[in-house]
Amino acid sequence: MFPKRPIALAGALALAAVLAVGLVQLADRPSLSPTSPAIQLTPAQMQARLAGSPRPLASLHAQADELLGGGARALGARLAALRGWPVVVNKWASWCEPCKAEFGIFQRAAANLGRKVAFIGIDSGDTSHTEPLGFLHSHPVSYPSYYDPSTQLGVEVSDSSLVPATVFYSRRGNKNYIRQGAYPNVAKLERDVERYALEG
Repeated sequence: MFPKRPIALAGALALAAVLAVGLVQLADRPSLSPTSPAIQLTPAQMQARLAGSPRPLASLHAQADELLGGGARALGARLAALRGWPVVVNKWASWCEPCKAEFGIFQRAAANLGRKVAFIGIDSGDTSHTEPLGFLHSHPVSYPSYYDPSTQLGVEVSDSSLVPATVFYSRRGNKNYIRQGAYPNVAKLERDVERYALEG
């Protein structure tokens, strides 16, 4: 009769190996974006976090979830008014699935950093106000977006027609970095804000 202990030990080692592989695979997966209602901030929570922001940033928070017109001229005037502040511009569209996945990430980052960094959106490619306004109602953020149905503004700012895209401006107004594609988590976005906007 064969001893049972080596068989049991082999089984335990095999189970441990399977668990180790599973943990490594889990660690390699990008974090889920906080877009579900259970972990999404409410507009009131965002405003409470951002209360007392400096005037140029507070003016953005006062226009939370608004779609603004005026195209490149209006956005250019806004960026000029924000000179001296780091700026992050996120280009999105209501029909863009990766944009939906990362919007909760921008919500959190803007609430965390919005007292020292300006966040602005560009709604690029939606041909009516209905869909993007519904999108913003479901995915609230603490800043406005400029309406860009022709995509011309979005291409000018991000050097691409792709969405999503994120553009980082330094305090001097220099365009330091353009990221094409969605952010996987808040930590990655905040690291890029620190590197390309706050330190740029």
